[in-house]
Amino acid sequence: MNEIPEANYSKKWDGDSRSAPVLVGDEREILTASLDWHRETFALKCSGVPKERLSDQGVPPSVLSLHGILRHLAGVERWWFRIQFAGEDVPLLYYSDDDPDQDFEDLGGDVDEAFAVWRAECERSREIVAAARSLDETGVKRATGRPISLRRILVDMIAEYARHNGHADLLRERIDGATGH
Repeated sequence: MNEIPEANYSKKWDGDSRSAPVLVGDEREILTASLDWHRETFALKCSGVPKERLSDQGVPPSVLSLHGILRHLAGVERWWFRIQFAGEDVPLLYYSDDDPDQDFEDLGGDVDEAFAVWRAECERSREIVAAARSLDETGVKRATGRPISLRRILVDMIAEYARHNGHADLLRERIDGATGH
């Protein structure tokens, strides 16, 4: 068996307080733990950044910023879990038909408030998932009117966070050189 020296493994994020991802468990436990790990990863990528730097759009020509991704993820949590799966009648976050990209482009407002909104949406999403009897339960995918299972939503959300955590890696490194997984 080939041993890989510990020094050759990917560097962990300084101050990493995340729980290790679940390696064994049932499907719901694995999926929800993975999504929570990605949520915690995003929060970690934003930690220690001065508030005024969270809105830096540091990889031109992209308009992405940590603040914009934060707003986007809050809206995505609401959209998938509350609106499409649970059928809650709540307004969209950081979106209008006239300004569909305001989550990324309109960075006014208090960053602390944006974090509070995101954390609240994550908590509500966890409650919805916990209340579901099965991952086979369905909501309605608004774009098609077809059913979509909670399982599929969890998988798509993990992919959404993984994609944006990659963006956050680049943005954070541009801000202060911090890296890690």
